Amino acid sequence: MSLIRANYDAQISPETSAGLPITPNSLEKEPKKLRSRHVTMITLGGIIGASLFVGSGNVIRTVGPAAILCYLIGGLLVFLAMRMLGEMAAARPTTGSFMEYARTGLGNWAAYFVGWLYWYFWVGVLAFEAVVGGSILHGWVSGVPAWLFSVGLILLFTASNLISVRSFGEVEFWLASVKVLAIIVFLGIGILFATGLWSGSTFSIPNLWQHGGFAPHGIWPIISGVALVIFSYFGTEIAVMAAAESENPSKGVRQAASTVIWRILLFFVGAVTIMVIVVPWNQLPDPKEHAPFAYIFGMFGIPAAQTIMTAVILTAVCSVLNSGLYSAARMFSALADDGFAPKIVAKKHRGVPVVAVVASTLGAYAAVFVNFVAPNSGVFDFIMNSAGLVALFVYAFIALTQMRTRQKMTPEEQSHLKLKMWLHPWLAVLTISAVVGIVIVMLLGDESSRTQVWTSLVSVVVLALFWPLARKSVARVDATRTTV
Repeated sequence: MSLIRANYDAQISPETSAGLPITPNSLEKEPKKLRSRHVTMITLGGIIGASLFVGSGNVIRTVGPAAILCYLIGGLLVFLAMRMLGEMAAARPTTGSFMEYARTGLGNWAAYFVGWLYWYFWVGVLAFEAVVGGSILHGWVSGVPAWLFSVGLILLFTASNLISVRSFGEVEFWLASVKVLAIIVFLGIGILFATGLWSGSTFSIPNLWQHGGFAPHGIWPIISGVALVIFSYFGTEIAVMAAAESENPSKGVRQAASTVIWRILLFFVGAVTIMVIVVPWNQLPDPKEHAPFAYIFGMFGIPAAQTIMTAVILTAVCSVLNSGLYSAARMFSALADDGFAPKIVAKKHRGVPVVAVVASTLGAYAAVFVNFVAPNSGVFDFIMNSAGLVALFVYAFIALTQMRTRQKMTPEEQSHLKLKMWLHPWLAVLTISAVVGIVIVMLLGDESSRTQVWTSLVSVVVLALFWPLARKSVARVDATRTTV
């Protein structure tokens, strides 16, 4: 793969909008790429998960109706990062995504850190979602151990990813469709309920400012709330990675990056707004006892609301398992292509990085095993906490890379960009400043937030210790590129 890429490093691809060197991938020879409908649904439903269906209840109970602002501010940060990623990806589509751009824009060290952290994050997420999915299924069929369901889910989505990129896209299409449909129904009925037009409802919009006001606890909880919700949006970049493997990469990337703002407004901000209007914020039940979406669907009079929403949440869990394994495998394969991981990891069959897919599940199996054998050991919690800041690291690297990449471009190349970041470089600076601000807020927050910061830094330190070895390996790959 490195030799193939080297042949292109000296060329200018007519497919790029800025005339930048393109990093080809053997996936370009894959006969079954993602179709437009796959990319569209991944774009629409990729970021809808249990963090919205369940976690939003914690934010509302902590912040009050001003939780709407938390999701708006967090969404703005994600939108800016996606726009910058979209600028680079539209010019140079690649499944390595921001890791490849970090390599060309900032250097091998940046690619090494952001690539490994991103992979590590998704390995942790795979473990977490497998545990949650196993618990849900165990609740339905108590005779089967939860750990067995967890392993079964990992095996199922390993298979969907191994068959072909098209099979991944098809599975994700239907899983995302369920989530999108659930949100649309929720929003439609919610508007009728809030305005008193639904059977048994009353006009409830005043709930926005009653019961202590719009921001009953003041400004600080709103700022702290942004640190909580920012992780709900992580995964948006999957759409850009998937678009690079579609039948029309450039179009898919532009679509994914350009539509993220209204997806955030509709699905996250819209859903949270309905929740704080329909139910007084201080009367929303504890999500551990009653998921907010299930509770409100029950208020709507939907029969078997709890069962239906539990099934939707399971669908969301499965979707994250499917797309998370896709992201982890593609990033792991890209790391191997650039010499940051063993070459065998980059081995592909019909365009699928088989070794990377399987290897990315090993951490999930280990975490599931530890969680069920020794749930109080703290190992599982450490894995989840130590990957907690990856989202912020990625957004900061995207902003830094975009600034550096634009600096390297000639005025003519900049004029040919099909997707441009506005107000360059000031919005990139704003994004980096926001990331730093969120980290500071987390350090000043509760013990859980501080734990995430410090354990995440531990993972960075571990990577730094291995950088000298990785640098030698990358140097050999770079030498091969320059001699071919």
